[in-house]
Amino acid sequence: MASYTVPPVYAAFIWWFSTGAVLLLVGCARRFVPLRVTIAVFMVAASLCGLTFSAAETSIGSAYIAFTSTILLWGAQEIVFLSGWVTGPRAKPCPAGVTGWTRLGPAIGAILYHELTLLACGAAIVTLTWGNVNQVALWTFAALWGLRQSAKINLFLGVPVTNDELMPQPVQFLKTFFVRKPVGAFFPMSVTLATAVLVILIQRIVEVAATPFDVVGLTLVSTLFALGVVEHWFMLLPLPAITLWGWGMHSGFPPEDATMKQEPDATATNAPPNLVVLASVRPDLTPSRPAHATCARQRLEDQFRQSFREQHAREDLTTGLGIGEAPAATINGRTS
Repeated sequence: MASYTVPPVYAAFIWWFSTGAVLLLVGCARRFVPLRVTIAVFMVAASLCGLTFSAAETSIGSAYIAFTSTILLWGAQEIVFLSGWVTGPRAKPCPAGVTGWTRLGPAIGAILYHELTLLACGAAIVTLTWGNVNQVALWTFAALWGLRQSAKINLFLGVPVTNDELMPQPVQFLKTFFVRKPVGAFFPMSVTLATAVLVILIQRIVEVAATPFDVVGLTLVSTLFALGVVEHWFMLLPLPAITLWGWGMHSGFPPEDATMKQEPDATATNAPPNLVVLASVRPDLTPSRPAHATCARQRLEDQFRQSFREQHAREDLTTGLGIGEAPAATINGRTS
C-alpha cells in the first residue's frame, strides 16, 4: 500500500517546496550571489552522483533517488535561469510595436541559452542512464521538459492568467512576451494531450507495473505530470498560484514601515519661528462623523450665527440713533 500512497505525497511536496525554495533563493539580495552559485553547483554535483548511483538499481530507494536527482538538476538550471545568468543572446523586452508571430524571433533570442541548457541537462541524464534498468530519471525529465514547453507556448500565444508575479526581477523582461487574452486552439489541445498522457501513465501503474519499483517510479512521474496539468489550468482560472509560493517571493516579505524612516518635512524645518505650519489634510482622509452628530453641530452653529447677527444689529441701531444708557441717579451732585 505504501508504494501507492507515499509517492504522490512525496512528489507533491517536492514540486511545491522546490519551486518556492528556488524563488526564495533567487529573490535574495545581491550579496547572496556567491551562496546561490554554491548551492547550484552542489545541486548539480549531487544530482549527477545520484543518477550514477541509481541507474543500475531497481529498488524502491533507487526510484526515489533518480526522481530527486532529476529535480535537483532541474532546480539548479532554474536558479541559473531565474537569476538572469543564462537567458539568451537578446535578454531584452519585446520591441515596441512588435505583435503576433513577429515576436517569435525576439522571444527565442531572449531564452535561447536557457533552452540549450535544458537540452544539455537532458543529454547528461541520457548519458548516465543509457542502457540501464532505472529510467525514472529520464521519465521525470521528459515530463518536466514537455510540460514546460507547453506552458511557454501557451504564454506566448495568450492565456487569461499569466501568473507573471512569480517571476523574479532579473527575468522581468520576459513578461513583455506574455499575452493576456482568451485562450486559442492550442490550450485545449495541449491540455487534452497532457491529460491523455497522464491517463496512459496511470493505466500502466494499474495494468503493467509488476514490481514495487515500477509502481513507485510510475507513480512519482504520473503525480508530477498531474501537477503540471494543474499548472496549465492556473493559466485559465484565477487559482491562487501566488498563495502556493508566496513564502518564496522576495517581494512577498512585509515591507519596512516607511513612516519610521520618513525625513523631516522641509516646510516645517525651514519655517520661521512663531509660525505654525499646519499639515495639509485631504478631505477624503479625514475621519467621518456620524450624520446625527454633524446635524446637531450644524444647528448649534446656525443658532450662534443668528444670535451674533441680532446682537450686532441692536448695537448698530443704538449707535445710529444716539441712544445711550441713562446716567445713574445723583444725590447732591454725586453719583450714588
